[in-house]
Amino acid sequence: MLTILLIIAIIIIAILAMAAFRPNEFSVVRSADFHAGADKVFDALNDFKNWRAWSPWEGKDPDLQRNYSGASSGKGAKYAWAGNKQVGEGNMEITRSNPNTSIELDLNFVKPFKASNVTEFTLVPKGDTTKLIWEMRGPTPFMMKIMHVFMDFDKIIGKDFEQGLANLKSIVEK
Repeated sequence: MLTILLIIAIIIIAILAMAAFRPNEFSVVRSADFHAGADKVFDALNDFKNWRAWSPWEGKDPDLQRNYSGASSGKGAKYAWAGNKQVGEGNMEITRSNPNTSIELDLNFVKPFKASNVTEFTLVPKGDTTKLIWEMRGPTPFMMKIMHVFMDFDKIIGKDFEQGLANLKSIVEK
């Protein structure tokens, strides 16, 4: 019995030690090239109402509740959502909108866990194509560090980003 308790204690200490050495911040980045002008890609991103057509999370809850407020698009546009376990609850606001070059927004999750992150879309025109870089970054509190010991956050969120980029690509390249 004592041996089992000692093994459990060692495992717990090892997990806590691994978590302690995880980075204090995270970043998930994905990119794609679009055969479309930066203006067309920008317009699909700059208005939250357009996100229903391409966001990878929109299709995960058919009963998703949405609330739009603030500006209709660009800086000051706000979007709040509440949904099932797959999409949770949260809100975001566009804090910077530079036509055809970048959009930054504050992203706040309420459920299933509280978190505040920054999301940035950077558009790089290249002739008749546009490279879109999608990044989400934020702090990694200790409880999240423990979760990261068991989960590859970059792979999980990155998969959704890749799906969103593919969805967006199919829309703006029409």
